[in-house]
Amino acid sequence: MAYKPELWAEAKKKCRLGQKEIQMAKELGLNPKSLIKNIPNPREQWKLPVREWIYDMYEDRQRKKKAKE
Repeated sequence: MAYKPELWAEAKKKCRLGQKEIQMAKELGLNPKSLIKNIPNPREQWKLPVREWIYDMYEDRQRKKKAKE
């Protein structure tokens, strides 16, 4: 499902992401609402910032792809 560019722009601004992170999120199948929803609250110190969360998931996915090959 394609999301409107305005939603991606809002997620990019609120989550303080760059175009690279947005592209990674799209490849992972995430949507802009899930990115905004996962912004950590100050009381949620265990939660990674959205940028780091995307990088961790992307690296895991790449590692799993290489293991299958």
